[in-house]
Amino acid sequence: MSRSRKKLPFSGITTAASEKEDKRRANRKERRLNRQTLCATADDTLLRNKRAVGNPWLFAKDGKNRFDPHAYPHLVRK
Repeated sequence: MSRSRKKLPFSGITTAASEKEDKRRANRKERRLNRQTLCATADDTLLRNKRAVGNPWLFAKDGKNRFDPHAYPHLVRK
């Protein structure tokens, strides 16, 4: 694994390592609201998706950006 390299030169824009906790929080909120809606109305057309419940722009990372692997060789290492 010492020679392991990324195949595509993309990296997160901010210093956050992961959006895992943000995604978990949004999924839990979505499931809770959908469960409440189904218990109250039993109508599955009123169910919400993750984008309607949580705002992905408020997550820790703001997406990914391409970088030059020759200029930043430390970002290519896994």
